[in-house]
Amino acid sequence: MRKILDQSKVDAGAISAINSFHASIVQEVESAIKSNDLVIVGMGQNPVVKKAKRILDEKKLTYQYLEYGSYLSKWRQRLAIKLWSGWPTFPQVYHKGVLIGGATDLERYIQSGKL
Repeated sequence: MRKILDQSKVDAGAISAINSFHASIVQEVESAIKSNDLVIVGMGQNPVVKKAKRILDEKKLTYQYLEYGSYLSKWRQRLAIKLWSGWPTFPQVYHKGVLIGGATDLERYIQSGKL
């Protein structure tokens, strides 16, 4: 797991700000992950997000897609999702509550027979 700053090294005021940083967006993603076997979290205009969606569409697999802005909008909401998941890019693909990774990781996941 990646290193993160030990919570004992974070002031209580900062912890409050961290916990509330676009919390509703994170809750929306968590809810989708709990309610759907496959979830793609992405952004508009991103060709890699489109690739992940195309992979699942070609397999005729049902998935929930959540889109948060594009390159010039909603970057703060996307940052909250990245901080929550620990995954630095979009798309973020989840299967049965588990983060698979991005589009390339989804391809490997399918090839391995896990999906």
